Amino acid sequence: MLKYSVIDETLKALAEPTRRAIVERLSKGPASVSDVAAPFDMSLAAVVQHLQVLEESGLIKTEKIGRVRTCSIEPKGWGTLADWIADRRTVMERKFDRLGEILAEDDTPTNKRKRKGKQK
Repeated sequence: MLKYSVIDETLKALAEPTRRAIVERLSKGPASVSDVAAPFDMSLAAVVQHLQVLEESGLIKTEKIGRVRTCSIEPKGWGTLADWIADRRTVMERKFDRLGEILAEDDTPTNKRKRKGKQK
């Protein structure tokens, strides 16, 4: 069974546009905190807070080497959310497949003839 608290924290972290933009940037490769902060019109402290939320949710990791803190995507942190989405997708695809079968049955030549006969 999936841990919904992990999914809740992940979705809360991704609900904020700035954090999604940070994830987009880090998906291209690791970056220093300064590089992550550069495109945003906010203080470095505010960006660090966003990074902390992402790190606490397990979506990114940071590593300090000397005076530089580098951020990168944490692949393991995305697993629970990916599994949850895949399960929902599988369920919905089955429902759509069944709906397609029902609609295809309704369009069989026999059913079309019956409809035409009723219209006369």
